[in-house]
Amino acid sequence: MNISLLEPLGIDVSLIEQFAKQVEALGHTFTYYPTKTTDAEELIRRSKGQHIVMIANTPYPDRVVEASDDLAMIAVAFTGIDHVGLKACKQKGVEVLNCAGYSDRAVSELVIGLTLSLLRKIGEGDKAVRQGLTSAGLMGSEIGGKTVGIIGCGRIGFQTAKLFLAFGAKVLAYGRTPKAEQEKEGVVYTDLETLLKESDIVSLHLPNTPQTKGFLDKEKLALMKEGALFINCARGPIVDTKALAEVLNEGKITAALDVFDTEPPLASDYPLVTARQTLLTPHVAFLTKEAMVRRSVTEFDNVLSYLNGEVKNRCTF
Repeated sequence: MNISLLEPLGIDVSLIEQFAKQVEALGHTFTYYPTKTTDAEELIRRSKGQHIVMIANTPYPDRVVEASDDLAMIAVAFTGIDHVGLKACKQKGVEVLNCAGYSDRAVSELVIGLTLSLLRKIGEGDKAVRQGLTSAGLMGSEIGGKTVGIIGCGRIGFQTAKLFLAFGAKVLAYGRTPKAEQEKEGVVYTDLETLLKESDIVSLHLPNTPQTKGFLDKEKLALMKEGALFINCARGPIVDTKALAEVLNEGKITAALDVFDTEPPLASDYPLVTARQTLLTPHVAFLTKEAMVRRSVTEFDNVLSYLNGEVKNRCTF
């Protein structure tokens, strides 16, 4: 088989070279592209004649899948697969494998980091020192004793819940099916309305699917407490961007956002760039050195297992 890694994985090239040797030892060919592209024509060129393509979060739309006649499998070094042309994959019988779980710790730690930054006014404190000011106006607040609402308590949501519990917070969760393991740890399942009304901090952890698009709309956001914090390190399209910007500009809540309904760079007039009371990061929740190694190990194992007739981490869509 012909295998191509179409973009860098954020790891030392020596690890990619080791993988290449393993693939070639099995009698297959391997090509690595050290530059990322989002150009569909270039992706089609890179995918031509390839049986397996490996990507991370580069969009790989239906058009590219349709044009790749030999394509049998897409190995995605990412948890979500909403950037892949799944309609064309389904029509052509192309397998999609992912790397779920590699960034659980990274994402949950950023949620805590963003929360602490907002509660303790870390950015404002840095500016104050550099401007020769004092701590005046910088009194913060603690996580301990607050109520945290986790919307979507899957692997990342539960990891995040455990960190908040360690800080002494009360954790509410909303999900399709309450999990006994999580309840044993102290997570309390409730309905969405109660969670939004009672939580001081709301952290979103739903996947991006047709069913969850625009899930947090104007009506749901209006249920949040005055002064509550909203954290989104999941997916941008799950939230109604215009509605969120309006709530923020009204001054009712504060938000820390790592994801948007389009990938950064964002336009200067994008509603959340100009909204009040926001802390923004450019989709970095998954991006740690440790997570990049974990996902690469899983990605390589997915491909090698597939070449040996075993399919791991198959996605259903």
